[in-house]
Amino acid sequence: MRQRRTVFFVSDQTGVTAETMGHSLLTQFDGMDFRPVTLPFIISVDKAREAVAKIDQAGREEGMRPVVFATLVNADVRDALKRAECLFLDFFDAFLGPLEREFGEPSAHVLGRAHGMADLNAYTMRINATNFALANDDGARTRDYDRADVILLGVSRSGKTPTCVYMALQYGAFAANYPLTEDDLDGARLPGAVEPFRHKLFGLTIDAVRLQQIRQERRPDSRYASAQQCAFEVRAAEQLFERHGIPYLETTDTSIEEIASRVLERLAIPRRVRP
Repeated sequence: MRQRRTVFFVSDQTGVTAETMGHSLLTQFDGMDFRPVTLPFIISVDKAREAVAKIDQAGREEGMRPVVFATLVNADVRDALKRAECLFLDFFDAFLGPLEREFGEPSAHVLGRAHGMADLNAYTMRINATNFALANDDGARTRDYDRADVILLGVSRSGKTPTCVYMALQYGAFAANYPLTEDDLDGARLPGAVEPFRHKLFGLTIDAVRLQQIRQERRPDSRYASAQQCAFEVRAAEQLFERHGIPYLETTDTSIEEIASRVLERLAIPRRVRP
């Protein structure tokens, strides 16, 4: 029987940083099941005490102490939370001290620096890039391809849209995507809309069995979701990529983060914004 543990992500802001870093560590433990609980905006000792009560209650109910990943700048709030019966792992506590000693000066201990709007240019770049990705999703508009950093090609449900949005938000990349239809796959030529932009093209492919599972959830028992159709489209798309020298990536067991990183590295697209 797989062991189940409750994991709390506690933050004085939204909890995104604690969640991201905590989940990255938890993926290393395949034999465990985790129940995630996020407690955002813990900005006072009173809020910390309320969080302690929730953490201790979870431990009593499960008979095992919870794991707590925290990003807390305020030392008093952090000390109050440490009183919980848990494995307490605070990222700021772990890293700020060594950095202060290395740099020879104290940190600012200012809330919200990780995801604030201190860099207005970077924030604006993210917004513009995201708007571009949404406007140029699924071949809806092709006249702006000259502004694109990358144009993702692939069959329907191969991961194009989430990858474009992620690249926009995390990298400020102007990413469009174009779906390969059955008409595109029956011929040997690239679709006319993307042919002038060969140097911007990158293909995404996926295991045909997994593709069928995804499509079956979307359109049950349709030709679109049939095993034969999925196998044909995947095979034809990969042949198209190879015929025209388009780099491509198999996405079945690859995270969005890794897909985006590989695409940007292969096409040498610079990162315009930082996390």
